[in-house]
Amino acid sequence: MDSLQCDCEHLLENVGGNEIAMNPLDLGEFRRQGHMVVDFLAKYYENIEKNPVLSRVEPGYLSKRLPSSAPQDEEPMEAILDDVHRHIVPGLTHWQSPNFFAYFQTNTSTAAILGEMLCAGFNVAGFNWVSSPAATELESLVMDWLGKMLDLPRPFLFSGNGGGVIEGNTTEAIICTVTAARDRVLRRLGHDSIVKLVVYGSDQTNCSFQKAARVAGIDPRNFRALKTTRSTLFGLSPDSLGKAIRSDIDAGLIPLYLCATVGTTSFAAVDPLAPLCKVASEFGMWVHVDAAYAGASCICPEYRKFINGVEFADSFSFNAHKWLLTPLDCCCLWVKDPNALVKSLSTAPEYLKNEATETKRVIDYADWQLSLSRRFRSLKLWLVLRSYGVQNLRSHIRNHCRLAKLFEELVEEDRRFEVVFPRNFGLVCFRIRPSVVSGTSNGHAVENGHGEAWKLNEVNRLNAQLLHAINASGRVFMSHTVVGGVYVLRFAVGATLVRERHVIMAWKVVQEHANSLSCMPGSEQHSA
Repeated sequence: MDSLQCDCEHLLENVGGNEIAMNPLDLGEFRRQGHMVVDFLAKYYENIEKNPVLSRVEPGYLSKRLPSSAPQDEEPMEAILDDVHRHIVPGLTHWQSPNFFAYFQTNTSTAAILGEMLCAGFNVAGFNWVSSPAATELESLVMDWLGKMLDLPRPFLFSGNGGGVIEGNTTEAIICTVTAARDRVLRRLGHDSIVKLVVYGSDQTNCSFQKAARVAGIDPRNFRALKTTRSTLFGLSPDSLGKAIRSDIDAGLIPLYLCATVGTTSFAAVDPLAPLCKVASEFGMWVHVDAAYAGASCICPEYRKFINGVEFADSFSFNAHKWLLTPLDCCCLWVKDPNALVKSLSTAPEYLKNEATETKRVIDYADWQLSLSRRFRSLKLWLVLRSYGVQNLRSHIRNHCRLAKLFEELVEEDRRFEVVFPRNFGLVCFRIRPSVVSGTSNGHAVENGHGEAWKLNEVNRLNAQLLHAINASGRVFMSHTVVGGVYVLRFAVGATLVRERHVIMAWKVVQEHANSLSCMPGSEQHSA
């Protein structure tokens, strides 16, 4: 034994000096380099408007700028940050720019960034209670706080025998709930019935639902994306749902799960929750409410009406990382029956067994999610809620909705444009009016009965051309959607730094590029 100890000591003494000398958590360097990174980010935000919002690099650009192999020796943080500035920043699409109006934003804040720093600094893997009690208990507390802010029914809260968990994203939340719904049925009917299970959404439901259904083993032929129409403001019709379910039952299939949406991706449309839940309840289906984007707005009393009927659902989720000043990843999921998740997702290997778990008095969040290990995500959300408070968070959302209303009014003042869909939250959907496209009322296409289709294609092409020009300018970034064959520009207000001047400037950019289109009349002739 003494000989082995001597051999080990001798080996350690003779290991290369660089390996022994390295201290990857040198506290002096941590302080010094930490200040450098914070200063770097502060300068990035100070100058963010100088960058083109949409990155202009070509595919493969970075491999031409950086070495093909990792360095053999250490490099100073100064050199690394310089490379970030010269090579990484040009390849970013600047999601935190106040001129970013595409998709739905993922915004952030000082409190949340510092919360992420604490999360990385503690670096706990809080898969069960004993692995870090504070990580589990703070998450449970914060989820009840947030549930109360949303005025969720008590059965969704821990105090009402439900509960909340922070998932990485909506896809994960839906996978977990579809899996729980699936297993609840298969335990009763047998595993062979999985080929008969059917899930339902609308043609406006986010594509994450389709991906989740595939992962959960639902036959792709049993995925229903029911058609919506303008007559229902592109919300899912309860009548359509009922007809689809009855048709599937007649075909020997089993209705399993409905994903209703509050704030769809294309238009921010809202499905009628109460009537849909009533239909689903007739067939014993699991109802999940996906409010990924719009859910945050429901902390404001005037927007809470959009989730009326959630009391009849089985689960509800929204992404705090979209509109609640909390960066990726932070999807908040509540369920009325946590045991349904645990029964489907728990594995309980010997190496994780412990007295706390055996008492049944603690939560092991690994059993509420797909992965085993999990980040201390609740820290950043806790910092946000405490640093800003409910009233300031409501003001933040109301201000964005006010700015969206301003943009909507600017669109309506220019008779060349139209608002395509009524604005509910912070999203404005607009396009060039078909009536301003020159030369579409006559010609060979009309004579052959194809005039309307040809006209729609021309209007769509013109709007796509406009969007391309807007984004190529680098001054703003917007995105688009196509619904019912109609190409629409989407203007989503949600960046933390956005102010009224950015919205006004964005509209001027739209008008400038519209003026440059060959078939468009000048704005001075078509303003109201």
